[in-house]
Amino acid sequence: MTDDKVIESNSKPLKSSDSLDRRFSIAPMMDWTTSDYRVFARTLTKQTLLYTEMVTSGALLQGSNPERFLRYDECEHPLALQLGGSDAKDLGKCAKMAEQHDFDEVNLNVGCPSDRVQNSLIGACLMAHPEKVKDAMKAMQDACDLPVTIKHRIGLDDEESYDFVRDFVGEIATTGVTTFIVHARNAILQGLSPKENREVPPLKYHYVHQLKQDFPDLEIIINGGIKTIEESQEQLTKVDGVMVGREAYHNPWLLSQVDEALFHGQPLVTDRYQALEAFVPYVERKLNESERLLHLTRHILGIFQGEAGGKQFRRYLSEKGHKADATINVLLEAIDLVKHHQHKG
Repeated sequence: MTDDKVIESNSKPLKSSDSLDRRFSIAPMMDWTTSDYRVFARTLTKQTLLYTEMVTSGALLQGSNPERFLRYDECEHPLALQLGGSDAKDLGKCAKMAEQHDFDEVNLNVGCPSDRVQNSLIGACLMAHPEKVKDAMKAMQDACDLPVTIKHRIGLDDEESYDFVRDFVGEIATTGVTTFIVHARNAILQGLSPKENREVPPLKYHYVHQLKQDFPDLEIIINGGIKTIEESQEQLTKVDGVMVGREAYHNPWLLSQVDEALFHGQPLVTDRYQALEAFVPYVERKLNESERLLHLTRHILGIFQGEAGGKQFRRYLSEKGHKADATINVLLEAIDLVKHHQHKG
């Protein structure tokens, strides 16, 4: 019996950054990349790497219900847990929790510019404290066998020099971290809202491309402002992967092209109705677990973006889906509304 146990534990494959294909991923977005959204994304793409919303180390270690941040549906793999925090010991404990809950990667957020997180030394402000980040990355790697990755900006406030991000990446890479997800904008810590921080600081893709040239052995993923498959393909000639954020949420049909165009696999669906059909059983299950329809359907409002009947679909779900007693029929009726609209057109 003992021998069997030894063989079993030794045969467990170690997860490394190499075992995950990060050619295309969806950015972690607060209130948006919930489990419900990720399940819907999986009706459109099998290969895309998905991320949770950022979860703070405090929520996992001091919160009353840490499990709710760690729950997900099996179909969501490959799935990464993104952490927010700065205390190395705490982040190590959280990385261990990520491994125990079978996530495929654990990522540290060093890019969020929100005032709320700055006060706790979370997010982009950590770029000014590379030693703290190094301690965190070491602790996370020591605590688990998952790939440990980092997401950060190219600079802080009016620090415009490429040298800043080059030196930051060089420092963090000494810990053994090999995957860097780089949002190609500065983070302005004072005076801009998180929304403005996604739009006002100029995109400098050439900084991220230069990082790949300066650190050819590191995996460099580019993030920020990328909206199409064609742009993604172009970026992949210069870096190792592309992370798309808001476009993947507002225009989820984009994801249906990813498996074929970027991973050279078979598309999961050929039309939007197939994706919705695949999502319906999940919605029914969640409604039976007392989740409200609106919480589920808010993530799919953009599936008919740019299509005939798209506005009617959104309006119907928004008006009827918010009611406490809304059933699956509201979603089915909304889908039928689009079919009727397109057939008539």
